[in-house]
Amino acid sequence: MSAVATVGPVPSSSHHPTTRLAVLWVPDWPIAAAVAEGLIPAHAPAVLHDGRGVTAVSAPARAEGVRRGMRRRTAQGLCPELVLLGVDEGRDVRAFEPLIQAIEDVVAEVQVMRPGVIVLAARGPSRYVGSEEMLAELLIGAIAEESGAEAQVGVADGLLAALLAARTSTIVPPGDSAAFLAVRDVRDLIYVTTTRESRAQYADLTDLLRRLGLRTLGELAALRVGHVLPRFGALGVQAHRLARGLDAHPPQVHRLEPDVSVHADLDPPAQRIDTAAFAARRLAEDLQSRMVRRGVVGARLRVLARTENGSELVRTWRIDGALTAIELTDRVRWQLEGWLSGRSGWAPSSALTHLELAAEEVSPAASAQDGLWGRVGRGQVQAGRAALRVQGLLGAEEVLTPVLEGGRAPRDRVRLVVWGDEVRPLRNPKAPWPGQIPRPLPATVPATPIPAHLTGEAGKRIVMGERGVLSGTPVRVELPEGNRAVTGWAGPWPVHERWWSGTAPRAYLQVVCGDDGALLLAGEGDRWWVEGIYD
Repeated sequence: MSAVATVGPVPSSSHHPTTRLAVLWVPDWPIAAAVAEGLIPAHAPAVLHDGRGVTAVSAPARAEGVRRGMRRRTAQGLCPELVLLGVDEGRDVRAFEPLIQAIEDVVAEVQVMRPGVIVLAARGPSRYVGSEEMLAELLIGAIAEESGAEAQVGVADGLLAALLAARTSTIVPPGDSAAFLAVRDVRDLIYVTTTRESRAQYADLTDLLRRLGLRTLGELAALRVGHVLPRFGALGVQAHRLARGLDAHPPQVHRLEPDVSVHADLDPPAQRIDTAAFAARRLAEDLQSRMVRRGVVGARLRVLARTENGSELVRTWRIDGALTAIELTDRVRWQLEGWLSGRSGWAPSSALTHLELAAEEVSPAASAQDGLWGRVGRGQVQAGRAALRVQGLLGAEEVLTPVLEGGRAPRDRVRLVVWGDEVRPLRNPKAPWPGQIPRPLPATVPATPIPAHLTGEAGKRIVMGERGVLSGTPVRVELPEGNRAVTGWAGPWPVHERWWSGTAPRAYLQVVCGDDGALLLAGEGDRWWVEGIYD
C-alpha cells in the first residue's frame, strides 16, 4: 500500500477560490490492464507500442533502460526478451471498470479522466471519513483489495496540482498549490489533457514557453495576467491559471449553460457490443453536432444505459476542450465494453434498452473555426449518413475507409479501417522510405496478389537473383486469365526488408504489355505475382 506524504506549510501565493480535488492514479495502467487480460506475464519486461513508438513500459523493462517514446527496435536492443503488445484503449477501460466500481463503494461520485486516473471532489468525502489522509488510505485500499494493483493518491487545490501530487503520493495543504507547482517543468501541463487535439496544443505551447526561457510553472505563473492573453491566447491563459494552482477556468458568475443531451431507445435491445456501439456512434455524432451549433464545450461526458429490467448504469468522464465525434464515440464504446464484457460486478443483468449521452458543465466555446477549405459540404454529410446506414445493414466491418501510410510497396501505403474509426496513419507517409517504388504508382492494387509467371525466350522462366539481377529478358507474363506479351520493362528494384528475420530479398519490376496496359510485378526467386495494375 502506498504511503501518503504531506507537504509542509509554505507561503500561499494565491487567495483565489479553487476546487479541492483528489486524484487516484494507478501507475502503468495499460500494462496492468494487459496483465489482467492474461496477455502478458505479470513480472515480464513488457511494453505497449502504437506503431510509432513505445507508449507504456512495465517496471522490469524500465529497469533495463526502456523508456516511453523509444522506437521499438531501440527498446528490443536494450532488452532482447522484451514482450511487445499493441495499444488497445478499449482493453484499458474494460479492465479499469471494476476498479472504478470499487472506488464508488468509498465515494459516491467520481469522474474518469482516462483509464488509470480517477478525479473526485475531496472536501465532502474527507469530512465524512475524517481527514484527507484517511480518504487517501481508503481509496488505495479499495484498489488493492479489488485488483492487487498499487495505486497512488494526491490531494490539492486545482486539477494540475492534484494530478502531480498523485504521482508523488502527496497531500498539498489548502492554498499551497502554487508553491508546490512552482518548481515543476512547464511540460507537466500535458497531464491535464484528455484529447489528442488538446495534447498537441499544449505540447506546442510548452515548447514555445521553453524557447522563451519560461521553463518552470513558477516562471509562467509570475507573468502578469494582462500580458498572457495577447501573447499566448486563450490556451495560454488557461495554462497560466493552472500554473498558479487555480482551476483551468474561472468560476462562473452568470447562469451556467444548460446541459446538452441526446438519447435513443434501442429496439431490439442490445446485448452485443457492436450493436450498442453502432447506436452510440450515431448519438455521439448528434451530441457533437448540437454542441457545435450552440457554440459550447463541456467539461464532463455522462453515459447512461438502462436495461430491460429497469436498472441503470451511469459513468462520468472528465474531458477538456471540444471533443470530435470520433473521440466521443471512442469514450462511449469503451464504456459500453466495460459494462457488457461481464468483467465488472455491475455488468448488465439484461439487454440494454436505452442509451443517453449528456455534456455537463457546459460553457461557451472560446472560438469556432471552419476547416481549411471551408465548412463541411452537404454532400459530405449525406455521404457520411449513407455510410452509417450501410453499416447498419451489413455490419460495421463491411464499410471501410482508406488511410495513407508510409511504406515502400503500394500495398504498404494504404490501410483500410472501419468507417468512423480513427484515420491516423501508423507509419508517417512523409518520412523517407529508401528503396520505395518510384512513381507513377499503380492505380489498382489487388486485394490479394495475383500469381504470375514471367518467361523469356523459348518459354524459360525468369528468375530474380540474390543481387536483384534478372536471369534473362522478359518476353511474356502468364496470368490466370491469359498471357500478355511484354513490350517494355523497367527495373528491377530490389528491396530487402527485415533482413534480420531471414526473409528472402524481393524485387519489383514494371512491365508494359502493349494495349493490355502495364503491371507492377513482385518476385522472389522464380515466384512472381501482380502487385499493381496501371491505367
